[in-house]
Amino acid sequence: MIKPTPSQIAIRDASALDLLVVAPAGCGKTEALALRVQGLLERGVVRAPQKVLVTTFSNRARDNIKDRLLHHLPASTVRERVSIANFHGLASRLVRAHANVIGLDPMLTLPDSDWVGAQCRTQGFDFNTSTEVQTILRRAKQEPRADVEVERFLKVAGGEAALKIERLRVAENRLTYDDLPRLAELILANEAVADLYRTHFGAVIVDEFQDLTPQQLRIITRIGNKRTTYAGDLAQGIYGFAGARPAEIDAAIRAECSSMVEFSESHRSSPAVLAMVNSMIPLTGGTPLSSADPASWPSGGLAAAVSHHTAEAEAEWASKVVEALLARVPGQRVGIIARTVGRRRFVEQGLTEGGISFYRWDDGVLDTDSARTMRSMLTRFDHSRYNIANDKMEALREMVGLDAVIDPSARESLLGALEWCHDLLRAGATTDEVRLRIRVGNADTLVTVPGVHLLTGHVGKGQQFDWVIVIGLEEGVLPDFRATNADGLTEEARILSVMLSRARHGVMVSNASVVPTNAGRAMSRNPSEFLRRLASAKPLDASAMVDWFNRADWKAIAAR
Repeated sequence: MIKPTPSQIAIRDASALDLLVVAPAGCGKTEALALRVQGLLERGVVRAPQKVLVTTFSNRARDNIKDRLLHHLPASTVRERVSIANFHGLASRLVRAHANVIGLDPMLTLPDSDWVGAQCRTQGFDFNTSTEVQTILRRAKQEPRADVEVERFLKVAGGEAALKIERLRVAENRLTYDDLPRLAELILANEAVADLYRTHFGAVIVDEFQDLTPQQLRIITRIGNKRTTYAGDLAQGIYGFAGARPAEIDAAIRAECSSMVEFSESHRSSPAVLAMVNSMIPLTGGTPLSSADPASWPSGGLAAAVSHHTAEAEAEWASKVVEALLARVPGQRVGIIARTVGRRRFVEQGLTEGGISFYRWDDGVLDTDSARTMRSMLTRFDHSRYNIANDKMEALREMVGLDAVIDPSARESLLGALEWCHDLLRAGATTDEVRLRIRVGNADTLVTVPGVHLLTGHVGKGQQFDWVIVIGLEEGVLPDFRATNADGLTEEARILSVMLSRARHGVMVSNASVVPTNAGRAMSRNPSEFLRRLASAKPLDASAMVDWFNRADWKAIAAR
């Protein structure tokens, strides 16, 4: 077992229950939180039958923390003394057990997919209308409103399409993912229920506090006020579109917590990568990081910034870089990250034309049975039936035989695959193209397999690659054209920081002066304002980058 760092030990042994842990990417946060739980239990701070509640934002984060806990505590202790849940899981538990206190049926249908998105597809809404519907429903439900109050809000806001979908939800006695925290907050407003959970959980751990919405923070506060350890990094707060308010949450937590531990050493990234990440701190509000062992990184790592005339030239360059890396370190992972899928399409085309295989993270992976079923359906696809169907999604469900699938997990997997297929077909992909994009694997495939990975900044959060190529650093792309105020630009800077901090050995950023629109019209693009900030890290240019490749000790890099 690796010896804990001084910061991890300080977190484990901290006497205060209200603790803030500032943990930038790659500092060993997950291990620190596992040690924190161990310390709380073994010192008797949380005594049986009380438990420690650990909240996460994803199933993978939940599984990671559980795995680390099992390195420090017996399995029986983890099972009996620790509850690990993402926020939807915690809210579902509250609804199932206590919906009656707010006059609702505890057996309401819980969400297992994006029901609102499916309804938008059924209604034939375009992208903008679907986005508007989902946004207004989220806004309506991020306050503790009862169903009648949600309807009143939608009427005042003029969301007719959203109101129609909300009434259908109520009529079907079902919940969406936005309903879960809304009802959880309403339930916890009942003092008897809140007391029950405060008694049951002697301490609370929140992973990635910067992603909390004000609503989620209120839920945590009702259960664990002054007894919560918050861990995260303001510079990684990139979910403003989903209601997160990083600066507001950070200020509230600092006001609540009496103690703080701040990580300052990275165990993930080379000094060159960290210099790029640190250069963004004036914009992101992050914490300066140094390498925990700088001498262990061959040549100190790589940081480069390369400009191109066209997006096609950028794609050709990226393909050559990938080929060079795969030839030298075939067992390592290369992440090509863009702000949007559309800006990434030129690199996808270049890799495809060059015969370089890659994993497209937007596609995800399917289990063997779902992949077989989808491929079979797409091979014998009934185009006539699909084309005349008013409800395209329902046509797909019938063609694949979804109603005959009984197992809940298999049904959920297949339904997600159908929604992905529907979106691709609606965007103009052929059935053959969709079939060829199906990958077989499990939840760990994308985060462990070597090779080339294509993704966006939001999708890549929490992941790591040996090498990262960030493309599309142009005004209007990164930062996004919709970032028109200071808060928006700050979040865009944080998205770039998240992209950069995914890298271990090296990070390369690039931009193009001419980028075709989706309609094929050439558009001039100015370099991103963020490139001026990155210049302070002294990244190599194209020529110096070639020299670095020629001089690098690739055997040592492969071993690191």
